[in-house]
Amino acid sequence: MKVSFEYGQGMVDAVLPDNTDIFIPGETVPDPPCIPEDKLEEETLKSIRNPMGMPPLTQLAHKGSRVVIIFPDIVKGGLQPTAHRKLSIKLILKELYSVGVEKKDILMICSNGLHPRSTEKEIRAILGEELFHEFWYTHQIITHDSEDYDHMVGLGTTDRGDPVLMNKYVYDSDVAILIGHTQGNPYGGYSGGYKHCSTGITHWRSIASHHVPQVMHRKDFTPVSGHSLMRTKFDEIGQHMEKCMGKKFFCCDAVLDTYSRQIEINSGYAKVMQPHSWITADKRTYIPWAEKKYDVMVFGLPQNFHYGDGMGTNPVMMMQAISAQVVRHKRVMSDHCVIICSSICNGYFHDERWPYMRELYDLFQKDYMNTLPDLNRYGEYFATNEEYIRRYRYCNAFHPFHGFSMISSAHIAEMNTAAIYVCGAQEPGYARGMGLKTRATIEEALEDARKKFTGPEPNILALPKTFKLGAVHLMMKEGDPCL
Repeated sequence: MKVSFEYGQGMVDAVLPDNTDIFIPGETVPDPPCIPEDKLEEETLKSIRNPMGMPPLTQLAHKGSRVVIIFPDIVKGGLQPTAHRKLSIKLILKELYSVGVEKKDILMICSNGLHPRSTEKEIRAILGEELFHEFWYTHQIITHDSEDYDHMVGLGTTDRGDPVLMNKYVYDSDVAILIGHTQGNPYGGYSGGYKHCSTGITHWRSIASHHVPQVMHRKDFTPVSGHSLMRTKFDEIGQHMEKCMGKKFFCCDAVLDTYSRQIEINSGYAKVMQPHSWITADKRTYIPWAEKKYDVMVFGLPQNFHYGDGMGTNPVMMMQAISAQVVRHKRVMSDHCVIICSSICNGYFHDERWPYMRELYDLFQKDYMNTLPDLNRYGEYFATNEEYIRRYRYCNAFHPFHGFSMISSAHIAEMNTAAIYVCGAQEPGYARGMGLKTRATIEEALEDARKKFTGPEPNILALPKTFKLGAVHLMMKEGDPCL
């Protein structure tokens, strides 16, 4: 059979055996029905007015209240006119205005964490024209700057000893509202809930307590679940923020489908709301589908996805993307599974977005660097590099410590596979420098894998569109009691 996979800016065809299984999110197994567009406002407002575990906004806020509305960056959530951020923020503003909150006392914060601080163009796309024009020109939309120490506050440590630093505008507010998405995520199961605040409005030293090898290389991290140490740390950090602030976050999270449409809206106290939202999200995200374990997993890397242009060509980010597939689908992979992926792999690092990655990649090639975790000892050195910090603060680049969270993730594929092939690389040395095998075509890689790793009749799983649609976590058909 012929299957098309993402490759650079376009697609590449591969001829695979006729017994290859194909899974496409939202198509192979339909999502739960999303809320009809003409019902979205009604359902969102119902959720906002009936929050779980805390009073509604009309009781929390009043004239004179300082309110912050915290929303995720462009990596998550969809940009359609009815996207959750656009709709929920408009309705929340109406609720706030109805009890006398004044526009001048509202601040919107893009919770980019260590991601690039959002550009004006991105903010306009995320919030839509109406909200953008209402708040941008009065300087009431900002992006989180974890290196702006005048607007960060240290909160000591959690009971576990993890440092907690957070955005001071949020800390000083009277009402803090988190707009989130309960969407499948390899880091702890889902976005939204306490993951939102513990990564989006904090500091690299807080993130270094969980996005590191000693947390991400544990058996409870792969395959993905909601009970990993990482997820526990998210909850502990978020709850420590609430304890120190003396108030709860008011969360408004949407369970999203393959196309970032709202399936369900849940609002309220994250400690109560988060597990409730996972009930519906689990039905969409953890898919008990596979009838056998797979010896070969095939997919394609576009150049531009998730973290931005260059993710499918920057060798470290390529490896992180491959590892994310392992974290999501480990339950259906055999113990000797081989990954085959197409990538243009042309040496495009996108140095403006990841200004430190080329240096990291070069360092990995020397000084007894045998596996990616060997790089981790340089984390603080890179994270405090003034030039890379300036690029993060003023040039819309990733914070340098983000690269180390990516490296921690990137090693997971090597930990859990027999081999990884990159096919169609224009500069294959970059892939080989990450420990990957290279072949000209997917067919050649499959033939080599049969000879060396899988035997002549491997079970093959093809995952077209896997980086272009809302991801799922595949499971064996009989289910998994460890969810």
